[in-house]
Amino acid sequence: MIADRHRFLAVLGFLAVVGGCARDEGEASPARTKGGGQGGRNDRVTPVEVMVAKRGRVERSTTLAGTIEPVRVVGVNAQLSGALANVRVREGTAVREGDLLAQVDARELEAQVRSAEANLAFAQSTARRSEQLNTERIITAAEYERDRAALSAAEATLEQLKTRVGFAAIRAPIAGMITERLVEAGDIVSNNQRLFTVAEISTLVTRVLVSELEVGALRAGHAVQVSVDALPGEHFTGRIRRVFPSADSATRMVPVEVELNRDARGRLKPGFTARSTFQLDVRDDAVLLPTRAVLGSSGARNVFIFKAGHAERRAVRVGLETSGNIEILDGVQVGDTVIVTGANDVQEGSEVRIVEPLAPDVPGAAVPRAAPALESVPGPVPKRP
Repeated sequence: MIADRHRFLAVLGFLAVVGGCARDEGEASPARTKGGGQGGRNDRVTPVEVMVAKRGRVERSTTLAGTIEPVRVVGVNAQLSGALANVRVREGTAVREGDLLAQVDARELEAQVRSAEANLAFAQSTARRSEQLNTERIITAAEYERDRAALSAAEATLEQLKTRVGFAAIRAPIAGMITERLVEAGDIVSNNQRLFTVAEISTLVTRVLVSELEVGALRAGHAVQVSVDALPGEHFTGRIRRVFPSADSATRMVPVEVELNRDARGRLKPGFTARSTFQLDVRDDAVLLPTRAVLGSSGARNVFIFKAGHAERRAVRVGLETSGNIEILDGVQVGDTVIVTGANDVQEGSEVRIVEPLAPDVPGAAVPRAAPALESVPGPVPKRP
């Protein structure tokens, strides 16, 4: 009986100790809430980073890929059938307009020219004699007209043969560079066969396809920034040479031709892949904020303003967005202190404090001074009994 009583008292003492500890913990917990009561309001202060809204430059652009090409490429075809007596140029040869590129063997034609010249001389002599006889009415008018027609035919034959002999000399139609040579000396060529390609490389262009939604912002003469995969990290300038008058009916894309500045001519080659950046819109006096400061979807955008240690929600209307910045058309004024980092963690009226103000993302934007930290004030901690 006595043993049972001792066991009972031991258990009762253990329960008393456990209950005391639990009571101590429960009494200590109100210290985390303002006023020390369990029903006290949560006093969490959210650390945030802010930025003062300033004016700056914002622009919208698009970058499109194309291939660098000569501004003009002309094929050189044979105009006379025969064997090539010689070929004077190769790929990479610079030529001037009219330079001799190759020669077709024209010895047979030249013999025909000499024969035609003799026939013409005879026809001229006959025509002179006929004119005298016609004046003396020794021959009929029909005989006179026949001899005149023979003279005209002899003249036409000689002119035609001389033209064909001229075709034997294959000349450059434009100044440029030989980019393709398709024949060798001794080859038999036929009329209209392609022999060479000449490119006018003094001017290089790249052609891109622009969306119908963006092409309206482009005009001939506008500046363009160009980069090439072959020269990473380098940028070249150009200008819009022409905007084609119509869009492709299937793709709704409009061809745009960009002329590269001549100072890039020695480094850029036809065939290089080029990326052209077109400026579609620019505003030099826009109210700017970092993009991450603006919350919500495209239909409902808002920011939080830092005011007297609290967050104030503001609905905003946005404009252009580029390079991590966004234009604010309405809702934020220059000089407003906007929460940039931590905005997702606050609500209207939330208590906040500024920590480590950001370096400005917006060129020329000032960094606000850090406000004094707002510390939560703990309620009195009850003493343990």
